[in-house]
Amino acid sequence: MTAIRTLLSGYFPELTEDQLQKYERMGELYQEWNQKINVISRKDMDMIGEHHILHSLGIAKVVQFPEHTSVLDVGTGGGLPGLPLAVMFPEVKFHLVDSIGKKIHVVQEIARELHLQNVTADHIRAEQVREKFDFVVSRAVTRLANFWPWVMNSFKKTGSPIEGLYYLKGGDLEEEIAESGLITKQYNLRDYFTEEFFETKKVVYVPLK
Repeated sequence: MTAIRTLLSGYFPELTEDQLQKYERMGELYQEWNQKINVISRKDMDMIGEHHILHSLGIAKVVQFPEHTSVLDVGTGGGLPGLPLAVMFPEVKFHLVDSIGKKIHVVQEIARELHLQNVTADHIRAEQVREKFDFVVSRAVTRLANFWPWVMNSFKKTGSPIEGLYYLKGGDLEEEIAESGLITKQYNLRDYFTEEFFETKKVVYVPLK
């Protein structure tokens, strides 16, 4: 897993040795779990560092979550983008939810193995979450018009200029954003990462009005 270390330390030189070790171990744990439960596309496992861990950290290139804030990761699947972000921001509280119980079990086990005290995970649908958060993150769960109603009531609404939804998506999003009626700002991940994989990948930020 030295490839993960080299990849991440190149883009995030501020990462500590402990964080780099956690990311390497995370890659190993996904390999192990994926043999039991298909949490990541099997053909993608060789690219776990680039396609999953680094992709998740694209959010950290466009926003720095302040200490003692809270983040809800909706439709986290096997823990993406929440787990990589939780390693990056140890003083931020992350709550990861998914409607598929066996995937949440994997998230809980990986968080426990990595000693991530700032992570909780729950087998629940997004619209059933009662707690309020400073930020919501997600990775390509569904179209924005479908997704926003699930999370629009999940925000604390503190008035912070950076609060809102940070959504990892790919491709041409003009039609999807128009359909949603939302005001958004798009960040192209190719501006931060040089790998071809990121050429069409974006972070879509939906601020709170």
